[in-house]
Amino acid sequence: MKPSPRMNATITRYLPILSWGKAYNRATLSNDLVAAVIVTIMLIPQSLAYALLAGLPPEAGLYASIAPIILYTIFGTSRALAVGPVAVVSLMTAAALSNIVEQGTMGYAVAALSLAALSGMILLAMGLFRLGFIANFLSHPVIAGFITASGIIIAASQLKHILGIEAHGHNLLDLLSSLFEHLPETNVITATIGIIATAFLFWVRKGLKPLLQTIGLNAGLTSVLVKAGPVAVVVVTTLSVWMFGLADQGVKIVGDVPQSLPPLTLPSFSPMLLGQLLLPAFLISIIGFVESISVAQTLAAKKRQRIDPDQELIGLGAANIGAAFTGGFPLTGGFSRSVVNFDAGAETPAAGAFTAIGLAIAALALTPLIFFLPKATLAATIIVAVLSLVDFSILKRAWNYSKADFAAVLATILLTLIMGVEVGVSAGVGLSILLHLYKTSRPHIAEVGLIAGTEHFRNINRHDVQTHPEIVTLRVDESLYFANARYLEDQVQDRVAGDQQVRHVILQCSAVNEIDLSALESLETINQRLLEMGVYLHLSEVKGPVMDRLREQHFLHELGGSVHLSQFEAVERITRNLK
Repeated sequence: MKPSPRMNATITRYLPILSWGKAYNRATLSNDLVAAVIVTIMLIPQSLAYALLAGLPPEAGLYASIAPIILYTIFGTSRALAVGPVAVVSLMTAAALSNIVEQGTMGYAVAALSLAALSGMILLAMGLFRLGFIANFLSHPVIAGFITASGIIIAASQLKHILGIEAHGHNLLDLLSSLFEHLPETNVITATIGIIATAFLFWVRKGLKPLLQTIGLNAGLTSVLVKAGPVAVVVVTTLSVWMFGLADQGVKIVGDVPQSLPPLTLPSFSPMLLGQLLLPAFLISIIGFVESISVAQTLAAKKRQRIDPDQELIGLGAANIGAAFTGGFPLTGGFSRSVVNFDAGAETPAAGAFTAIGLAIAALALTPLIFFLPKATLAATIIVAVLSLVDFSILKRAWNYSKADFAAVLATILLTLIMGVEVGVSAGVGLSILLHLYKTSRPHIAEVGLIAGTEHFRNINRHDVQTHPEIVTLRVDESLYFANARYLEDQVQDRVAGDQQVRHVILQCSAVNEIDLSALESLETINQRLLEMGVYLHLSEVKGPVMDRLREQHFLHELGGSVHLSQFEAVERITRNLK
């Protein structure tokens, strides 16, 4: 029995690989392989660095970039998104776990697996139940503020590796205090390596490309060499430590890294641990999804491709669950590597699978070569990567556009810097919701009049319009719900109470997409008050779905006036009856 077309569509929806896989050809394979080589070169030092940022052994970064990428290839919808460890999620992982278990212990690694599993299950559930809209509760300015503050904290947290000292803390104040306290212990050789590596990586980002173009190299080779900058730093600093015996002079190195494929691991199912990790897992899931979907949709738009946010949740959920069972930690789609993947010509998610194969080869064959890799080099890689995320211009844009948005962004930045990432992202979610409630609780309600010679009604304070002394026409520019229902009551009351000539009030509902029960009760109250004043309430331009719900209630039967198809019709009919 052949599956029905509907069943085929359902299977293809949940397994996007069946869709793009049908059109896969040799040219696509070639482009995906080239992109995979470039991303693999970039991802090796990044993966090691982000594992250390999360408080885990460096090999965890490689493990988190193999099986999860393959799972995303099967379930994800973005053709260019590169999934793996990212700076912000790694920092949030360290912040969450350090409050529960001690870094460097077996319990810490197991907690990281559990955090990845919880995050994966949350993302998977959100995808299956089509709850991607939850991420919309984080406004983009607030997200930008959180990422900016997180970038500063991440960069500050890596200064201890640059200087070769001990320092602790998960907010900027604690980190700076700890760094200052241990500053006299700075290892000069480590600091020299770290500062030179950081400066070189910054130069690679800004100055290497123009230099290579000046000497006549083609764009493709130039791009590869620029992306390989971190690898060059890794090679040079590793050789330097090995050749000059710098590890014996206090330079901290990566040391032994298991030469193997990702192991099969099990997260903890302890109710107590899972309960402690639930909130951090939810926050990591939301932040990770927002970052990932933003990148995916931006890149997809450039090629007029479509991203399914709910399926993206499933893809990211599967990737995180895969990380939990293969020695990894929470991950998401990364901005920088996704852009590199896109620019390198990736055509399908298969590029990610080829990247995973490249990383698997690295895990099997190259790990002995990074024994002498200084941690200062990995710290430099992180600092250069995250400082590109710091963008204080969002404060200026928010100030110029909306003081309420500015306040929310500034509060998110300050709370993240002072209290840490968990408090910062929680505040970001809360502030985004409060900002929405504040804006919609005081909707724009304009008194409108007729523009002469047309059927259009516009704000009486902005246009030269015709009005009737006995008719007040108000346009409500927002859906009506519990938070703004009383505001509408007050606005209508204030407008009518002081004008004895008014006999009719028309609410133009062209912008009203929904009226909840609280708002319906407010409309009933407005209608009753107006009737007591001898004034009739009318509605115009009510949308079909809203009208359907109103017809199910007694409100329309008790309405003093009528419901009109258009504002022009309402005014014309009422005006005729007044004559």
